[in-house]
Amino acid sequence: MEVKTKSLLDNMIGVGDMVLLEPLSEDSFIENLRKRFDHNEIYTYIGSVVISMNPYKSMLIYSPEKVEEYRNRNFYELSPHIYALADEAYRSLRDQDKDQCILITGESGAGKTEASKLVMSYVAAVCGKGQEVNKVKEQLLQSNPVLEAFGNAKTVRNDNSSRFGKYMDIEFDFKGDPLGGVISNYLLEKSRVVKQPRGERNFHIFYQLLSGASDDTLKKLKLDRDFSKYNYLSLDSAVVNGLDDATSFRTVRNAMQIVGFMEDEVQSVLELVAAVLKLGNIEFKPESRCNGTDESRVKDKNDLKEMCELLGIEQSVLERAFSYRTVEAKLEKVSTTLNVAQAYYARDALAKNLYSRLFSWIVTRINESIKAQAKTRHKVMGVLDIYGFEIFDDNSFEQFIINYCNEKLQQIFIELTLREEQEEYIREDIEWTNIEYFNNAIICDLIENHQNGILAMLDEECLRPGTVTDETFLDKLNTICAQHQHFESRLSKNSKFLTDHSLPHSCFRIQHYAGKVLYRVEGFVDKNNDLLYRDLSQAMYKANHSLIKHLFPEGNPAKVNLKRPPTAGFQFKASVGTLMRNLQTKNPNYIRCIKPNDKKAPHIFTESLVCHQVRYLGLMENVRVRRAGYAFRQAYEPCLERYKMLCKRTWPHWRGPAREGVEMLMADLQVPAEEFSYGRSKIFIRNPRTLFFLEERRRQCLQDLATLIQKIYRGWKCRTHFLLLKKSQIVVAAWYRRYAQEKKYQKIKRATTVVQSYTRGWQARKLLRELKHQKRCKEAVTTIAAYWHGTQARRELRRLKEEARRRHAVAVIWAYWKGLKVRREYRKFFRANAGKKIYNFTIQRIMQKYFLGLKSTLPSMSPIDKNWPVRPYIFLDGVHTELRRIFHLWRCKKYRSRFTEEKKAVYEEKLEASELFKDKKALYPSSVSQPFKGDYLEISKNPKYQKLNSSVDEKVLLADVVNKINRANGKGATRILLLTKKNVVLADQKTGQVKASVALPDLTSVSVSTQNDGFFALRLKEGSASAVKGDFLLSSEHLIETITKLHHIGSAASDGEQLNVDIADEFLVQFKQDKVCVKFIQGAPKNGNGASCKRKNNRLLEVSVPASA
Repeated sequence: MEVKTKSLLDNMIGVGDMVLLEPLSEDSFIENLRKRFDHNEIYTYIGSVVISMNPYKSMLIYSPEKVEEYRNRNFYELSPHIYALADEAYRSLRDQDKDQCILITGESGAGKTEASKLVMSYVAAVCGKGQEVNKVKEQLLQSNPVLEAFGNAKTVRNDNSSRFGKYMDIEFDFKGDPLGGVISNYLLEKSRVVKQPRGERNFHIFYQLLSGASDDTLKKLKLDRDFSKYNYLSLDSAVVNGLDDATSFRTVRNAMQIVGFMEDEVQSVLELVAAVLKLGNIEFKPESRCNGTDESRVKDKNDLKEMCELLGIEQSVLERAFSYRTVEAKLEKVSTTLNVAQAYYARDALAKNLYSRLFSWIVTRINESIKAQAKTRHKVMGVLDIYGFEIFDDNSFEQFIINYCNEKLQQIFIELTLREEQEEYIREDIEWTNIEYFNNAIICDLIENHQNGILAMLDEECLRPGTVTDETFLDKLNTICAQHQHFESRLSKNSKFLTDHSLPHSCFRIQHYAGKVLYRVEGFVDKNNDLLYRDLSQAMYKANHSLIKHLFPEGNPAKVNLKRPPTAGFQFKASVGTLMRNLQTKNPNYIRCIKPNDKKAPHIFTESLVCHQVRYLGLMENVRVRRAGYAFRQAYEPCLERYKMLCKRTWPHWRGPAREGVEMLMADLQVPAEEFSYGRSKIFIRNPRTLFFLEERRRQCLQDLATLIQKIYRGWKCRTHFLLLKKSQIVVAAWYRRYAQEKKYQKIKRATTVVQSYTRGWQARKLLRELKHQKRCKEAVTTIAAYWHGTQARRELRRLKEEARRRHAVAVIWAYWKGLKVRREYRKFFRANAGKKIYNFTIQRIMQKYFLGLKSTLPSMSPIDKNWPVRPYIFLDGVHTELRRIFHLWRCKKYRSRFTEEKKAVYEEKLEASELFKDKKALYPSSVSQPFKGDYLEISKNPKYQKLNSSVDEKVLLADVVNKINRANGKGATRILLLTKKNVVLADQKTGQVKASVALPDLTSVSVSTQNDGFFALRLKEGSASAVKGDFLLSSEHLIETITKLHHIGSAASDGEQLNVDIADEFLVQFKQDKVCVKFIQGAPKNGNGASCKRKNNRLLEVSVPASA
């Protein structure tokens, strides 16, 4: 017998379908949700849309009995439930051959993932059985734990929050049995890999691996169970109540095996997860180069080494990729060093890309296992579990593209809902009227327009040459989107926002369908670029790991692509476009998930939070669109069955067609004709008041019918009760008489038993007294015997102790006598050898004390430390001196061993400078503490000197700005001095044009003064090609370094012939055909504190050097 279950309109708590809510307002909408939530009614309809409130507790509404209750039932036949929507979608797919999609939206913690699981479990329960079908169903269901482990994380809003969007197409055959599926993932939150907000965790798999893997597995992966040893794992929420990471890890391993992962594939995945953890522990330190720039170096290489061993990468290759970046153009490669901040950026970018690509590979691998094998056409049911609309205090690039996706979903929801309404009206032959609604296509166009859309401008800004920042991107938005009615910015040309202090200068605001959202542009460009240095991709491709090469195909040197990879915004826009086209080919079903509170606690309903979600989910808009035509519709048969008691002609049975019965019913109730319309198979009711009027009349009628039924039932019950009492009185009397006789017999029997018991008791007590007397006698004999035996034993013990004491005394006396004899014999021997032994012992103790004291008072390891401990004894004088010499040689050797090749070269130059100028040049002491940088202009990096750098074929060893002295007036002209291994080059500072180039073998000597100035003369060989214009008189701020490098390189270029350095306050300089004397004198400071040059006559240049300089 079929059990009648509660329908949508029976005993409603609040209103089960928001379309019937009267009056309709946001307050009444929220109040209806609260009322149903307080009574554990977590599902509510808006037409065919299901609103799901997260109860934050287990509920007994998902049992197998509930599945059978909703199976093959009309959508509105029972109370609202997610099973009703799942059943409607499945039956439409199976019976009507319509592809379906179920769109699940809502913010984090609203229960989207659980809703998708319930839909899939219901479909799995109601579809066919069989070994192959069960295997497919199990694989589809077991894909969830794998994706949750790698794509879900604990957030402040949800302990199992999906940090990616998922769309699964489940494919069915003509019978409705599942054949397989295809999963698509969208926008994994890979920034969580390297940084998590306070109170949140990284992805589950990291904690599951460390908690649940065996010790042997962790040893192979070079991991430790302690979370605190990994920088990428937050510690404040490492352990979550209600989550058993160890058990979850075993569940994930089992699920991967069921889905079809091979054991070596599982091991490869775990190795990559371990590599990400190791990657987070790599830290960098700055190291200065000789040209003054900073570059990064790995601090502790142990984690780097272990990571490289896991992935099969050469350590030196990956270490170089963290320190250098190579930029490739069509004809050249430029390699630049990375500072510490850039190295950390590269490390985090690699970690994010590695994990993101691993996740995409897992999704692809699952698709290979669960895809349908048959080639015939399949029926498809899609399940979309994606982020809901997000409005935070601080909204960035992630929220922007998530909200863009929700704008597209809202657009397709309105289009498909209106299309479904219109099709039903046409099918039922009801006149269609246009519905006014807000079309958010203008907002979608603002974001995705190919020319002036925000995403297009962001891509254009990322790809253009020159300086690109978030501020330049905002400037472009302010210029192009200023007049758009849904775009707001304080810096735009639209003057009405200039005084809006709620708009910070670095933000812009978009008026979405769900409300206004303020976006901070900081990070938009970097997150859209999603840049991974090519050096790291190539390093990953060189790995011997079986999986890494597949994840980084762009690292293949044979397939180098100089084009920039597509941006994150471009990829997401293309994915959303594909998703929208896919959804438009299917019949949509909607589940809107709402989170009642932020505390993740049951029975708490936060009105402001729910109101916020109702707005951005567009639920009020959904109700208005649904109510724009007819608010309620119902087939004729159930309508007549429900309301037939309201008309005497249709009650209790109507024999004709159902439509005629409904027409008779509505005419008898005198419902106005404009309030309803008759379709082909349904009646359409325009206003919810009309439906409530019918329900109220039905309730009153049911009460009258119930009263009549109660009256008849009570009369029948009273008559039946009287006859039962009459029959019972006869039975009771008979039983009472029997009972009285039995009671009298029992009383006599009890009295006899009492007398017998007293007699037996007296006899037993008498016997007990006799037995106790016998027992006491036996115990007395035993006690006396025990005391006697004890006395005898104690006497024997005293005798044995006395005998033992006597034997011990004899042994002690004998031992003392033997010792006395031995000592008398030894005294004779000791007197002959005692002196020598005492002397050797004393010397040995003195030496031991000396060496121990020397060990504790050793001086520092500095070679210039002259301290040495005082000699304690005269006879150790030679040893003391020799030990001091050996120690000094040893610490000098230790000090030298710490020098790198670069430091040795620097110190050699400093030593050469000392040999040349010490005690000869007054400028020398101030240059000792200054490091020799060489390239002061950074000529290889500075784009200003790119032309000059390309004109010099050799490596530039020194690049500095000098002054070339003019013999005519003694004034200086600024020049760039470049020193290579073969030439000295002088170039114009402004144009970069080479003015002169002197081969080093043509230099004969360099002349400088003894004073504190920077003047020097380059003397050239007479007759050489370089000496046409004569010698060069120059002035440099780095004189000591310049002359030292010239002397060192000039000697090497001249095959060992030393370049002379003449130091004198007067020397001759050859200018073309004339020789000019350069004379240095002490003078008063002019033009600041520098030396000045002045022409005296045709043969004399006088250089005045300040005395205070």
